[in-house]
Amino acid sequence: MRNSAALVVALLITCSKPVPVTPTQPYTGPVITLPDGYAVRIEIAADDQTRAQGLMYRDRLPAGTAMLFLFPRSGDYPFWMKNTLVPLDMIWIDDQKRVVHVESNVPPCKADPCPSYPPHAQAKYVLELGGGEAGKHRVANGSTLKFERLDNIVVR
Repeated sequence: MRNSAALVVALLITCSKPVPVTPTQPYTGPVITLPDGYAVRIEIAADDQTRAQGLMYRDRLPAGTAMLFLFPRSGDYPFWMKNTLVPLDMIWIDDQKRVVHVESNVPPCKADPCPSYPPHAQAKYVLELGGGEAGKHRVANGSTLKFERLDNIVVR
């Protein structure tokens, strides 16, 4: 009887351990490849509502992920960090996919009004990475980024 109880306890312990889940399908969403070849999975902000929301209220941005803001036309688009809880790198990119400005390790906004970060350059895209990622992956003014699987996105 004692052995049976020990066996039941051992089975319960073994069965209660989390089993790692392996994705059965490869990732097929949008990707941007940085200058050092590092591929980043992209969340898209392509309309006024998603661009206004951005990465607000998120307490982390997992490594290998970012948000890409797409605009209908090139412009000088300043960004701010209102209600953003983690430091970010902001990368302004022109219509040729060249980096025109980088703001690194922009801190969360602690005051109202929040400071604005203008690129003083024409950009069609803004990429937001976790703070410090741009430098780590050699993203600098003049770098060219590779966009993949963004062809069917409607920008409003």
